[in-house]
Amino acid sequence: MSDTILRYVPADPFWQPTTEQADKAASLLRAMAPLSENVSGHFEDDVRFYDPGENWSGVKCPNCKADVEGWWGEAMDTAFASEFKNLSAEAACCSTTVNLNGLDYVWPAGFGRFALEALNPNMDDTTHKQDQQLAESLGAPLRKIWARY
Repeated sequence: MSDTILRYVPADPFWQPTTEQADKAASLLRAMAPLSENVSGHFEDDVRFYDPGENWSGVKCPNCKADVEGWWGEAMDTAFASEFKNLSAEAACCSTTVNLNGLDYVWPAGFGRFALEALNPNMDDTTHKQDQQLAESLGAPLRKIWARY
């Protein structure tokens, strides 16, 4: 049986909350998804890529809207070699400089050094208001990622 993870990462991939902010946000998410198997915040030393797992549906250029999977893998390899310290890449589709975190992931994905997660939340989705409450409790704008593994 597969697992579903409701995950929130800060919009700024290099930002991390305080432990107190993370604990407050975890308590709030636990109240929003009381049937979750586990709710926790995860701090990372380095930026990592949070993908949607089996929900992956592709990625597009934010400038020209072209499918970028043809060059995205190589750009990810280059960024990974720098431990994702540099997320800039040249878009082969339109020759513009893009940020890998700013690409249009068809099923949301993102980069970060912190993730707030609910394992198997047993719910359809959170509301915009709930998402805003989580962002306020952490002190930063968030990106919501539904992952399935």
